[in-house]
Amino acid sequence: MTKRILILSVFVVASCGLAYELIAGALSSYLLGDSVLQFSTIIGCYLFAMGVGAHFSKYVRDEDVLSRFIDIELAVGLIGGVSAAALFMTFTWMGAPFRTVLYLTVFMIGAMVGMEVPLVMRALNERRTGFAEIVSRVLTFDYLGALAVSLLFPLVLAPQLGLVRTGFLFGMLNVGVAMWTLYVFRAELENLRGKAIRACAVLFTLVLGFGLSDRMVEWGEHGLFGDDVVYSTTTPYQRLVITRWKDDLRLYINGNLQFSSRDEYRYHEALVHPAMQALPWARRVLVMGGGDGLALREILRYPQVREVTLVDLDPAMTQAFATRPELVKLNAGALKDKRVKIVNADAGIWLQKDAGMYDVAIVDFPDPSSFALGKLYSVPFYGMLRKHVAANGLIVVQSTSPFFAPNAYWTIEATLREVGLRTWPYHLYVPSFGEWGFIMASPQGRFVPPGAYRLPMRYLTGETTRAMFDWPPDMPRRPMVPNRLDTQSLVRAFEEDWRQVIR
Repeated sequence: MTKRILILSVFVVASCGLAYELIAGALSSYLLGDSVLQFSTIIGCYLFAMGVGAHFSKYVRDEDVLSRFIDIELAVGLIGGVSAAALFMTFTWMGAPFRTVLYLTVFMIGAMVGMEVPLVMRALNERRTGFAEIVSRVLTFDYLGALAVSLLFPLVLAPQLGLVRTGFLFGMLNVGVAMWTLYVFRAELENLRGKAIRACAVLFTLVLGFGLSDRMVEWGEHGLFGDDVVYSTTTPYQRLVITRWKDDLRLYINGNLQFSSRDEYRYHEALVHPAMQALPWARRVLVMGGGDGLALREILRYPQVREVTLVDLDPAMTQAFATRPELVKLNAGALKDKRVKIVNADAGIWLQKDAGMYDVAIVDFPDPSSFALGKLYSVPFYGMLRKHVAANGLIVVQSTSPFFAPNAYWTIEATLREVGLRTWPYHLYVPSFGEWGFIMASPQGRFVPPGAYRLPMRYLTGETTRAMFDWPPDMPRRPMVPNRLDTQSLVRAFEEDWRQVIR
């Protein structure tokens, strides 16, 4: 019976250890971007720390193995359990020491997790378990625990509980292992009362934190965004937050501003209307990204449009902007229009399977801040998109800031040209973002900036449109290489550009 308890504990502690690693990686990706870099460095730090912990486990005396195992479980449960909340608060309220706190936390957790399995193996060895049986059982349940969490974390835990509450949950599991071990082996342990009191104190702290998780997240996000949070959710793909200050609604994805309701009309008029005005015959329109429905709102103003297909990865995004009253008012109910077909899928995979042809394609993805997004700005993606647009049709791509991120902007333009598209770069000033850029492209057609618009506009006129396609001397064209999947040069260019201007 005691052997089974120890083996089962391996399953639980392995699950908890991997969970803390995934939480740190996901949280740092949300807050810092570049998921590949964050997960790579965190995994490296964590594994190194596990090796350090395994080494130092040899200094635990044989008679103290179970006692130290319980102490370690309580420490891992406390530090790992509060890690997500502590890291989030550090980032939102202190900022500068976040990376130091992040890697210090990962190292401490990794070192303690690295001690767990050797101590369990020694405890089993003391109970006259054969070496082959020890190794096979311990490693089997260690890997099974890792498998369980690796499946549950992205599918259930992160989207349903959120990162902060998930951290507290696994902390409680660690404490549960400590308390169960304390009970089962009570005859072999000293100072039972002291250990039980510490275990209860840690468990109470974690339960309290679990119950207050939503308040902590709200408090942290208020410090991060400054305004009242009216909606927030963590999905398998991203963290969505909507804030309000007076009449200004703002959408943030993974902490990055996507729009402000006070000036989004400038952005979306520039994104949609030059192309739609130039093609009065356009009937079928494709929108990729743009799950907020704001580009749709502008497209649906054209009576000749018969069908619009919106492809957005995250159903939580389209659901929120189709049902929440303040958001429905903002996009004029565009997501409920009978002409709109909503597809929640990866745009690259969907393009491979779709057989449709479109007159206009509006590409409104978030900036290429990670490799997952960078693939949507790559040569293969634009090559596939080209095949779905009529020869004389038009493609419009939101392309980050040509002023603040010029290398990234002109990399996108070079990538479009690489697949045989003609391009017409343009830009405008959006108060919430500064100078922002777009690129018009066509397989074979011609494009002349409209001198007037059939529909009334809040910003666009013939004069402001001509200015968008006129490039001043401080934003010259730059010779850049196309963004290919195997190198993802765009993501690196984007990070380097913004690193020069963000304090």
